[in-house]
Amino acid sequence: MSLKSDWWIQRMATRHGLIDPFVGAQVSQPGPSYGLSAYGYDFRLDRQFRHLALPPATPDAVLDPRAINPAWFMTTEADEWVIPPGSFVLARSLEYFRIPRDILALCTGKSTYARCGVLVNVTPLEPEWEGSLTVAVANTGPLPARIHAGAGIGQIVFLQADGVCRTSYRDKQGKYQGQQSITLARS
Repeated sequence: MSLKSDWWIQRMATRHGLIDPFVGAQVSQPGPSYGLSAYGYDFRLDRQFRHLALPPATPDAVLDPRAINPAWFMTTEADEWVIPPGSFVLARSLEYFRIPRDILALCTGKSTYARCGVLVNVTPLEPEWEGSLTVAVANTGPLPARIHAGAGIGQIVFLQADGVCRTSYRDKQGKYQGQQSITLARS
């Protein structure tokens, strides 16, 4: 397996739609950077946030990935979002990704947010998965934490396998294929 470099990422983005929209250089602005880096791509948050609207305090009020109650979540469009301590928000990437069959992509959070106690969780981008990322952003700190739309939130690194997989995400008709908005857990 090999880690893919900036020239490979740029070629795949411009010729094959790996990342859309694609920013071919690292853009530093106030806040976390975004765009192409030496061995990855720093993706941004869109303006869409989906947050938990606390359900009535009942014994059966449990977040269960097998039975998510969509009524417990509200969607908001905003330029920024403040996450209360010990809470999380779901967001989506501004970029749309198309992963080749011989590639697995992994995500890590940006250090600027990590230093504020903000953790970013995205599962691996499997071979032949495509869509906008649904990103879980958790505030582990004791104070509210602000995140910003349009700013970098995480870095994607692309790993090329030594051979093509037998069954891709597209082959198995994955339940999150082609998502373009924040998608709650599906069982």
